[in-house]
Amino acid sequence: MRRLASSFSSFHPRWLGIFLLGLGVALSGNAQQIAGSRKPPQLPSTPSIHSDHSVTFYFYDPGANQVELSMDGYAGGLPMTKDDRGVWSITVPAMQPDLYDYIFVADGVHTLDPSNPTVNPNLRSPSNVFEIPGAQPEPWDVQDVPHGIVHHHFYKSAIIGDQRDFFVYTPPAYNPRSGKKYPVLYLLHGYTDDARGWTALGRANVILDNLIAQGKAKPMVVVMTLGYGAPEIVLGPHPGLNHAALRKKNYDRFTQALLTEVIPQVQSMYRVSTKRQDRAIAGLSMGGAESLLTGLNHIDTFAWIGSFSAGGLDPNFAQDFPSLNAKNAASLRLLWIACGTNDRYVGKTPLITLNRDLVAWLHSKDIPVTAVETPGMHEWPVWRNNLIHFAPLLFQPK
Repeated sequence: MRRLASSFSSFHPRWLGIFLLGLGVALSGNAQQIAGSRKPPQLPSTPSIHSDHSVTFYFYDPGANQVELSMDGYAGGLPMTKDDRGVWSITVPAMQPDLYDYIFVADGVHTLDPSNPTVNPNLRSPSNVFEIPGAQPEPWDVQDVPHGIVHHHFYKSAIIGDQRDFFVYTPPAYNPRSGKKYPVLYLLHGYTDDARGWTALGRANVILDNLIAQGKAKPMVVVMTLGYGAPEIVLGPHPGLNHAALRKKNYDRFTQALLTEVIPQVQSMYRVSTKRQDRAIAGLSMGGAESLLTGLNHIDTFAWIGSFSAGGLDPNFAQDFPSLNAKNAASLRLLWIACGTNDRYVGKTPLITLNRDLVAWLHSKDIPVTAVETPGMHEWPVWRNNLIHFAPLLFQPK
């Protein structure tokens, strides 16, 4: 599989995601057919969400020796129990209203839930998605408010050498023929996601619709672009963000493509302000690191910077931010760094520790920073919550 994936270095991530998703479903189906020749029993709908917000999952694989449920909210796999029909099941305790993704792990093989058609399109690890509804509409729920539009664009990157894409959210009442210009937020996805991440599972467009309708956020354009300056970091058989040289190449070329290719295209196609004080950058995980590296090293371009669970930074912060000092940082309108208190994501240093160390380093240089810690791990419920609280701060008067 690694050899196959590496041959797609020029393959568009959109089609790679579809390919991997189809392959995952095929492998899931084949595994279950091989596991047993008897006809699968009729299963209850899965996941089954109960009135108390507990959730039961079912998975048919009579030949498996061990099946675990891997999902948001739990650091490790949850062992499932098999009955005499070959049906594995587990009920997890009541969960808070939110969107959650999950996957089954059968004898070490990650497998999609064949009975749930809702899938998070991840380039390496597609997963299923379900929602715990709240008593009242949540900020990420589609509500009876004016809606913006999400536009999809493709272009050939001269810097990276591939065909790539970006999405643009225009707020309700946006009129391309009017003289009004909007502030713009560049919102970046995480490692193994693609440009769809913030709309497919983050529901950024829905969150902005609701915040704008409630008067909590300024109407703004949001640009969500592909975050790989070195696509081989996710498409090839490389050790991803743990490979220092490849990680630096990925971040450096992403910044170049954003500044010289994406931003000029957005400014030529949309009614967006070109003023620095009307431009923000934020992202999650890898995108959080990219937001810091791009924003803090180009303070003349971005006045508002947000980082959600930044991953892939060098602990030697002075190396990543060689020209950052209190004088040039004084022109920042907002530097907002957030992380989940239980974020123990892969790496030698837990991300909550790395982010706390970064905040402490910034304070040591007399650089103002808004540090936010929330319950949660390295997961979408944390990042949606970050966006809900970060977006209203943007483009406000002093």
